[in-house]
Amino acid sequence: MLRITELKLPLDHPDEALRDAIVQRLGIDDAELLDFTIFKRSYDARKKNTELLFIYAIDLNVRDEAAVLRTFADDHNVVIAPDVSYKPVGNAPQGGLAERPIVVGFGPCGIFAGLILAQAGLRPIVLERGKEVRQRTKDTWGLWRKSVLNPESNVQFGEGGAGTFSDGKLYSQIKDPKHYGRKVLHEFVKAGAPEEILYVSKPHIGTFRLTGMVENIREEIIALGGEVRFEHRVTDLLMEDGQLHGVVLHNGEELHSRHVVLALGHSARDTFRMLHSRGVYMEAKPFSIGFRIEHPQSLIDKARLGKYAGHPKLGAADYKLVHHAKNGRSVYSFCMCPGGTVVAATSEPGRVVTNGMSQYSRNERNANSGIVVGITPEQDYPGGPLAGIELQERLEAHAYVLGGSNYQAPAQLVGDFVAGRPSTALGSVEPSYKPGISLGDLAPSLPDFAIEALREAIPAFDRQIKGYNLADAVLTGIETRTSSPLRITRDESLQSLNLKGLFPAGEGAGYAGGILSAGVDGIRIAEAVAKSMLGISE
Repeated sequence: MLRITELKLPLDHPDEALRDAIVQRLGIDDAELLDFTIFKRSYDARKKNTELLFIYAIDLNVRDEAAVLRTFADDHNVVIAPDVSYKPVGNAPQGGLAERPIVVGFGPCGIFAGLILAQAGLRPIVLERGKEVRQRTKDTWGLWRKSVLNPESNVQFGEGGAGTFSDGKLYSQIKDPKHYGRKVLHEFVKAGAPEEILYVSKPHIGTFRLTGMVENIREEIIALGGEVRFEHRVTDLLMEDGQLHGVVLHNGEELHSRHVVLALGHSARDTFRMLHSRGVYMEAKPFSIGFRIEHPQSLIDKARLGKYAGHPKLGAADYKLVHHAKNGRSVYSFCMCPGGTVVAATSEPGRVVTNGMSQYSRNERNANSGIVVGITPEQDYPGGPLAGIELQERLEAHAYVLGGSNYQAPAQLVGDFVAGRPSTALGSVEPSYKPGISLGDLAPSLPDFAIEALREAIPAFDRQIKGYNLADAVLTGIETRTSSPLRITRDESLQSLNLKGLFPAGEGAGYAGGILSAGVDGIRIAEAVAKSMLGISE
């Protein structure tokens, strides 16, 4: 199979034009092209006042591959296509093993850890503290519509993890030499995702589609001999002489295994504290804090796409911004959600946290993004592995009070925030956060250095996206769970540094950020478990 890259066509080209372009590019007769698939389709909107083109990477088969390769021997855009298919590390013998691995958490990382282990015939037991996805959705809407929080079933906890209530982004900048990301995408398509996620440059799914997909993957795990147990919270470890032997559940039940995947997510603070009390090695790591910012999506479309704004093949435009402030802090956009909403994302009573979410259509009126400031344990929260959690808790509790102590979020217009005056009335931008917002002054909600950096960054971002400093744009506080504030450090075998048999994984353990990277880490960790259980050496 060959791959052509940098093949460019107009946005509105007919379907048959792609085949014609391939034939013309290779200088072959049409009959010589046996078949082709789109590996990637992207566009570059950075240059204004130029025609916007789709840029393709195409995988194809031709009748005489050797002849084409000889013709294009010096052309790096015509090459042999790399093999990106997934290759299992091994399979359990018929009848399986006596020992069954345990997976704690059923977010993206736990889902793929469980799936790979099930596909290897290892019959995993998956433990999820929250509820199955449809009941979880009802509980989450209970907070958004009625200000009633269920601490065990919400945006953070439950089947699908935090990624279920997000934009469903499926791209990442991680290094992926074994192409595990393709495995994640293929499994999602098999579970019901649109096939376009395999080739568009920034694929996403959206919340409504994700719910059905995670159910389908759960059913495959069960069909392959695994179990998925909801409302099963791990409260302790069974361990002796540095070896893990199993876990204890909230109801006192003990499950025994020498192979436990810990795919907690970044908000399982009670579990982090239990692990720390049991001596599991962990360390504080940097994360970021800030707000959600909302603009009219039409403003972002026009600034990013110019005359192509609203083109049906492009959809709602996104952005990615970074500013290095004079006080030494970095400010950047985070988890940008085109055509989406700002959502209440707390998992604990008496705290306010925001996040962003989009549906597949991305057709809501506002664009929203986190706009956050990087912080470090050395500079901002010294005091050990749990210090970042404690900082998050203090900030979230204060935001709850600033919002009115009823799960409304504190908010401020951008023009007022930059000028340093409280907001008393909304302008042209209607905020999307539910249960609602309380206008005022956001300055008390974050440390002074963060407010200073954000006030500098927003006008600076206006130079990259015209209108970003829109006075009526809305800031909603606060965003604190950008990533895990700690890392449960692991060794080369992907096990805990000081507890053999414990495999920390995903976002909560500090090894991923987002659906795709968490899924990839779940595959990596499942392979490590499978090799250990099956006695496979490198």
